[in-house]
Amino acid sequence: MAITTERSNDGESLTIRIDGRFDFSSHQAFREAYENGDNAPLKYVVDMSETTYLDSSALGMLLLLRDYAGGDQANVRVANCNGDVRRILTISNFEQLFEIS
Repeated sequence: MAITTERSNDGESLTIRIDGRFDFSSHQAFREAYENGDNAPLKYVVDMSETTYLDSSALGMLLLLRDYAGGDQANVRVANCNGDVRRILTISNFEQLFEIS
C-alpha cells in the first residue's frame, strides 16, 4: 500500500493516489496526505486507479476527508474506480456524498 499526493500548480486541488489495499493500515498515511500542508485546497481528488481493495475503514476515512474538506460543502471526487471498488461505493450510497467517476 502506498499513498502519494500531488498539488495542482495553482494549489487549489490536491490529488491523493492510493495504490494497493485501502484499509485500516492506511489510516495514518491517508490522514497525513490531506492534513499536512500550509493551505487547504479547494478541491480534493482521491485517485483509485491503482486501488485493489477497500473495506469499511476506508469508507470511514473517506468520510473523515469529507468532514475535513467542509462537510456538505466539500468538493471531493473519487476518481478512476475499478468495478469492485465502484460497487462497494454504490452499495454504501457514497454517490450521495461524493462525485464518483
